[in-house]
Amino acid sequence: MFLTTIQPRISETDGAGHINNTTIPIWFEAGRDEIFKLFTPSLQFKDWKLLLVNMNIDFTHEIFYGREVMIRTWIERLGNSSFTIKEEIYQDDILCAKGSSAYVNYNFQLKKSERIPDYIREQLKGHLEIIET
Repeated sequence: MFLTTIQPRISETDGAGHINNTTIPIWFEAGRDEIFKLFTPSLQFKDWKLLLVNMNIDFTHEIFYGREVMIRTWIERLGNSSFTIKEEIYQDDILCAKGSSAYVNYNFQLKKSERIPDYIREQLKGHLEIIET
């Protein structure tokens, strides 16, 4: 699991006094940085390998300015050329948002998906969600 701490900004606060819902996808993306680095260590767009193909978010509790939030990010599913990320945002140990994102390892020059290399696959496996039965 990857953990990312974010300090909410006043500019992200809406008229209702809580963090605007449009901010949550941006925070979830920040939680994916370490995954992005596995595929594109330089983080240069000319070398970019990932294509976002789906994103879902459930809002479960308000988030407020002035108190940090924790983003929890892990791998739910690992396919040949794609994978699914699970994400959660907590503030004061309360689940405030949860979601998932699906990415494809993509060759932008050839305009096609490619198998995830074994060395990246092994690193992603270390962040797979373990479901206890």
